[in-house]
Amino acid sequence: MLEAPRAPYAEEDLGLLDVLALDDLGGNRFASRVTYDNNWRLYGGQVCAQALMAAGATVDPARHPHSLHAYFLRMGTPAHPVEIAVEVDRDGRSFSARRIAVRQRGELILTMSMSFALPDTRAVDDDHVLVFPEVEPPAAAGRPLVLVDFEQSIPSQTHPLHSYPTRHWLRCTADLPTSPLVDAAVITYLSDLCTGHDALASSGDRAQATLDHAVWFHRPATPRDWLLIDLRSRGVSSGRGLYTGDIWDTSGTLVASLAQETLYREKR
Repeated sequence: MLEAPRAPYAEEDLGLLDVLALDDLGGNRFASRVTYDNNWRLYGGQVCAQALMAAGATVDPARHPHSLHAYFLRMGTPAHPVEIAVEVDRDGRSFSARRIAVRQRGELILTMSMSFALPDTRAVDDDHVLVFPEVEPPAAAGRPLVLVDFEQSIPSQTHPLHSYPTRHWLRCTADLPTSPLVDAAVITYLSDLCTGHDALASSGDRAQATLDHAVWFHRPATPRDWLLIDLRSRGVSSGRGLYTGDIWDTSGTLVASLAQETLYREKR
């Protein structure tokens, strides 16, 4: 097992539920409550999770998140709150669609489309063709970079570790409520932590900023238990790199998938 990196950016007295908490401004508009000052930009997983919570507040609780697609337009800062506006596109018989715009200090920093669905529990369709990777169970846990109320365990990698692991275990240590919306928000929060491009030998010399990020929620999962995130680079071209990832529980069940496109350019 590799030693988990220490976290110089996460606030010691900050709780994850504080980060996810929003003030309702009325008219499907919300604002984040928590700000903190450090030398790190606003973490993309945090603002996506907050946007998900805002969208969920406008949907029947019986409908659970099943996918989100986000575009990062400007770099944010954790030192200022974000304002989130939710547009109700449609509430159909089974699905609800929402569009979200996130602003900070008057500037649009993120847009997101999100879909919610009534759960379908028919076991005949409950299957997946991916195979759980051969990986050591979580051990030697440490506190991950950036994330609040999480511990991380890094197993052996399939390549030399340049900066970030492409395969790692994460578990939330917060006392989370029993809520499919909160579970999905916490999984979204952790989904942006690392990069699948670390397997590329050139990754150590490249600046990698997120352009867009997508998550699909396949099955109920609790981030209170260990989840394995397994990332793979799909390739780099035109200064952009695409990677995908699978999120598994300890039983070997695929619970979510993700994809992210990043800038992949030489550092200035």
